[in-house]
Amino acid sequence: MRTRTRTTALTTLLVAGSLLAAAGCAKEDDTTDSSPAAKPRAVKAVPGCGKGSWTDPADLAPDRKPARCGKGAPAPQRLKKERSLTIATGTLSAEYVAPLQMAVKKGEFKKEGLDVHLKVLPTPDALPLLAKGDIDAQWAAPEAAVMNGITSGFTIKWAAGNFSPDPKSKSGLWVKLKKGEHADHVPMAGRKLGTMIGKGSVISYPMGKALKKHGGGLDEIQFQQLGSADVLTALQNGGTDSAWLLDPVWRKVDGDKRYAFLGGQPQAEPLGGLLFGPELLTKDPDAGVALLRAYIRTVNTYFAGDYKADKAFVSELAKLLKTDEAVLRSTPSLRMDWEIRSGTTDRLQDAYEAAGVAEGDKVPEEKAVDRKLYGEAVGHKP
Repeated sequence: MRTRTRTTALTTLLVAGSLLAAAGCAKEDDTTDSSPAAKPRAVKAVPGCGKGSWTDPADLAPDRKPARCGKGAPAPQRLKKERSLTIATGTLSAEYVAPLQMAVKKGEFKKEGLDVHLKVLPTPDALPLLAKGDIDAQWAAPEAAVMNGITSGFTIKWAAGNFSPDPKSKSGLWVKLKKGEHADHVPMAGRKLGTMIGKGSVISYPMGKALKKHGGGLDEIQFQQLGSADVLTALQNGGTDSAWLLDPVWRKVDGDKRYAFLGGQPQAEPLGGLLFGPELLTKDPDAGVALLRAYIRTVNTYFAGDYKADKAFVSELAKLLKTDEAVLRSTPSLRMDWEIRSGTTDRLQDAYEAAGVAEGDKVPEEKAVDRKLYGEAVGHKP
């Protein structure tokens, strides 16, 4: 049995403690994998969702086109009884949360008989609630804490993707060049890295890939956890050597020869999205499919392509996200993508192990990912 490295980071220990405590509660409530396996669900063809509504999960080509149905598809199938659902999210102002926000505003959830409430909660606080069924879903990512929670006995699965970056985006790892250095090769071993997310984040995976290209690794750099407003400042004033800069912050250094972009999230590979707990996975999968149907319909209707080409829509989106319209326009549209690629959770866990934040044996993909519900929403038969 392979033993994986335990983290010494205080935040991860606190998360692990809360997960273990909640796991005990979950077992008492009979919400773990010990429950009987659900019977196969009938999958019917869905008008407007043809061949292009599903792509081979093994296709990792950077130019892969995301799955799409026609505008307004899949059509609503209202539940016989209205269901109230709570979805936790770390923020309501980030662009990648826009499909959920828009689905609420446009009444797409209501059309399914769902009364959806978006609740801002940090991932460590939301995970135990998701495992116990106190919240129904989480707009997050399969971070180290999630995978460690599954190892502890939680019934939590990644049920839908969110987005991948546009090829023109430079959201990712930036470094301040030293004298004589060039962007094509920057020795990273021993340097400080500023990030508002710790080692247990999904960005450890793309960050590790970028570091390896430049003579470094997750175990060879010094992480500095900084506030969102401090990351760029620290990079500019020398407080840190490198930083993971998100949209639209990287625009502040783009074009400045003192800085180099080393790499970002892999193209066409979402690293987050909707996490489902026992309520939507096993107790009420009809509601789970309805939720995904509304989410997918929102993507197909409002975010199918370059949505920022529509000035009126960008104005509407800026108001919805409570952000500056000019800032929103300054970066390319995200590639909204509800599908999950094969092997992503394996690659993430390899990064967590390299960073020293993984516990227990590697969680197999079938225990961490469920593509069946979004497949049913678009009429795809496995």
